[in-house]
Amino acid sequence: MDYEWMTAPCGLDCFNCHFYLASESAESMAVIEGWSKEYGVPVEKMHCRGCRAHDGIIPLQLYLFGDAHRCAAYECSKEKNSKFCCDCDEFPCDNLHPYADKAAEVPHNTKVFNLCLIRKMGVDQWAEQKAADVKRVYFTCPWKLT
Repeated sequence: MDYEWMTAPCGLDCFNCHFYLASESAESMAVIEGWSKEYGVPVEKMHCRGCRAHDGIIPLQLYLFGDAHRCAAYECSKEKNSKFCCDCDEFPCDNLHPYADKAAEVPHNTKVFNLCLIRKMGVDQWAEQKAADVKRVYFTCPWKLT
C-alpha cells in the first residue's frame, strides 16, 4: 500500500477509515450501512478513496456541503506543494486546530499527533507500526496523565 498517498496531508490515516475500508471489509461496510440508515445518507456517498484521490473533497463531504466547502488543510498543503502539514514551516497552524465537537466519533483531534509521528518515524513506519494504535487508543482507552 502507498501510505503516503493514503494519508491525508493533515495526518488522518485514510487506510484505517471505515469509509475507505468498506469496499474490502464486511465489518466496515456494516458500519457505514448503519451510519447510512442513522443519518439518511446513501451508502454510495460514504465510500471514499482518500482525500488525495478526491482532490480534497471526499464524496460524503461533497454530498453534505457541496463543492464550495473545501478542507483548509488540504488546500493549503496543495498550494504549498507539501506532502504533509508537518513539512511546512508554519506547522502547527490553525488549519489543524483540534475541536471537541464530535471528538468521540471522528478522529480529527489525532491529526497533530499523527503528523508529529510521521515527522519522527517516516510515513511508512508510522503507518505500519503506530497509526492503527493511535486510533484505537483515542477511541477506546481512558484519558490519563503520564
